[in-house]
Amino acid sequence: MIVDCGVYEHGARLPDPATIREALKTACDRPDAFVWVGLHEPDFEEFDEIQEIFDLHPLAVEDAVHAHQRPKVERYGETLFVVLIPARYVDPEEVVELGELMLFIGDSFVVTVRHGPASGLAETRRDLELDPERLRNGPMSVLHGVMDKVVDDYHLVIAGLETDIDEIESAVFSTDRQNHAERIFKLKREVLDFRRGVRPLVEPLADFADDGVLDAYFRDVHDHVLRVAERVDAYEALLTSALNANLAQVGVRQNEDMRKISAWVAILAVPTMVAGIYGMNFDHMPELQWRYGYYGVLGVMVTACVGLFFFFRRRGWL
Repeated sequence: MIVDCGVYEHGARLPDPATIREALKTACDRPDAFVWVGLHEPDFEEFDEIQEIFDLHPLAVEDAVHAHQRPKVERYGETLFVVLIPARYVDPEEVVELGELMLFIGDSFVVTVRHGPASGLAETRRDLELDPERLRNGPMSVLHGVMDKVVDDYHLVIAGLETDIDEIESAVFSTDRQNHAERIFKLKREVLDFRRGVRPLVEPLADFADDGVLDAYFRDVHDHVLRVAERVDAYEALLTSALNANLAQVGVRQNEDMRKISAWVAILAVPTMVAGIYGMNFDHMPELQWRYGYYGVLGVMVTACVGLFFFFRRRGWL
């Protein structure tokens, strides 16, 4: 359950404490210290001690354990509760894999709760520990570092989506006769899921960008997430257009097929009709006694069929 627990003072990590309770006591006893506890997919029983030690609100704890929340920022007393949706793009399956990150932020502590494989924070913690100047700003520096990591990963998702959308555009307007609707619809659904993780983050980041020592850092993250949100909106519109174009192409191909079928039916109707006439069992038919009647009828059939073939071809039906 507990992935890591560290106490930081003036941006430097202190020796690891024996217990979380001891870690919080150390952080509270030192004015420029805080504790960062990282957890992975805890249940209520495992989270009981954490809730008691850090005095976390039950509603926020319920959200953190159950997950499946939208990105949001809420304040419970002196504790800030933040929900983020990290993402990564699995290119072979063309799937946006989403996780969840919850942060409880107080004056002297940060508790991060991760759900899903797309939410690792080991690299973020390592990067922050290598930058003590930023880490000395306290728990909000951890919030910025986590948000920055999540938004940077969004750019990787954008790159993967862009490659596949370019492939779809090329395929839709190519000369092949495949129907790409299933692939387009699947990718559009992934984009919509990704959009629900990105869009709600824009407004809270704008608030962080105007408050506190780290406002310049948060402005940078806000700018990045705003650009990601705009790209996602553009990709959604592109996929909608591609889906409509694909359906139009399918309709055009079906019309072309119907015209070809109709043209061949019309061509074959001529010999069928002539043969039907001469297959009737009447005793008195003028042409039956004509010496060259058989060859004449064949000539009429061939001439009519060839004439119709070139007529339909000139009209673009064949």
